[in-house]
Amino acid sequence: MAPTQHRPLIIFILGALSTISPFAIDMYLPAFPEMAAGLNTTTARISLSLSSYFAGFAAAQLIYGPLLDRFGRKPPLYFGMILFVVASVACMVSRSVEWLIAWRFVQALGGCAAAVAAMAMVRDFFPARDTAKIISLLILVISASPFLAPSIGTFVAVNLGWKWVFIVLSLFALVMLAVAAFVLPVGYEPDKNIKMRPLPVLRNYLEVLKEPQFLVYALASAFAFSGLLVYVASAPIVFMEAFHVNTKEFSAIFAGLAMGFIGANQVNIFLLKKFSSEQIFRWVMLGVCPLGTLLLVGTIAGWFGLWATLGLLFVTLSALGLCAPNGSALALVPFDHNIGSASAMLGFLQLGVAGLASACVGIFDSHTLMPVALVLSITCWIGLSILLVGKKRIPQLRFVEEKAAHQLPH
Repeated sequence: MAPTQHRPLIIFILGALSTISPFAIDMYLPAFPEMAAGLNTTTARISLSLSSYFAGFAAAQLIYGPLLDRFGRKPPLYFGMILFVVASVACMVSRSVEWLIAWRFVQALGGCAAAVAAMAMVRDFFPARDTAKIISLLILVISASPFLAPSIGTFVAVNLGWKWVFIVLSLFALVMLAVAAFVLPVGYEPDKNIKMRPLPVLRNYLEVLKEPQFLVYALASAFAFSGLLVYVASAPIVFMEAFHVNTKEFSAIFAGLAMGFIGANQVNIFLLKKFSSEQIFRWVMLGVCPLGTLLLVGTIAGWFGLWATLGLLFVTLSALGLCAPNGSALALVPFDHNIGSASAMLGFLQLGVAGLASACVGIFDSHTLMPVALVLSITCWIGLSILLVGKKRIPQLRFVEEKAAHQLPH
């Protein structure tokens, strides 16, 4: 455990490590039009580089869990940060959008190490009773990225050019690599008893997938969560091309809409005092599907201007922000053991589905809101269908509140 006087510094370092991927996602969004011109392509094609980042981040979660336990926290973190820097430089010098998409996948493989290691180190440095509070503080730090990253990206892209966005990301990763090496203490010793053979690792993940409650709520929340990331991937296309806002206005709009799904986490804390996670998840899913359909129909019919679109997106994204934490909690509650594998599989499903959904928007190669509204609506209805049909196949639903009521073995 960390000494009391070092805890604020450790929380800040873990929070900064956790922001590497959010910054890699959000910072280059305002530069999409400039990147499209520089690579002789469209912004829709550039958005596929965001989908490839989601895919890489999803796949890497399944790998880093066992590595962090077997070799300790720092060696995999060092490897990931170096890979992130190399891939960022490769993104900067990419001569085609295809190479950019490929190197963004590799960049995510590196950036994921920081996020997974930071969460693992929460349990290394802090007692179990403080885990929820520490994670809430990390989320608070991460929540700054939708406000800061697009503004920094706008400033860099406008004054220095879009390639400098990746230079800034590289410098940030190098700074965090140095901080992790020379400032962050060692809180976990490598467990040499952990076997890295593929079959035992795969067997753990198969055991997780055999749990009906995990599968139902992981997939339902994954499709709900994908709506958030579809919006993130498509925001530059929607606002800078369909509604013709400039880069500074886009940064302000992105930050304003981010307040919806960030604020949803705080609303969720209040709602959980009166309702169960299952009730909140079910009610929100029932409500968000009509909102998605309204967005789609209104877009096709041409009912909405910029302000009406912003209002409807704000409500929809806020609702989706309520789905993700409650669905995730319900998916993980059946596990007293194998929690690390379950968490990794949950992250893989959430980001994997989101990557596929956002790629569908890029494939349309459209400059309107229609593909975003269509994919968002479809993913919401798929998530609700999985929930309603799948719940009937769960022999006995376990509630988050039941696990919180008593201590379970680890």
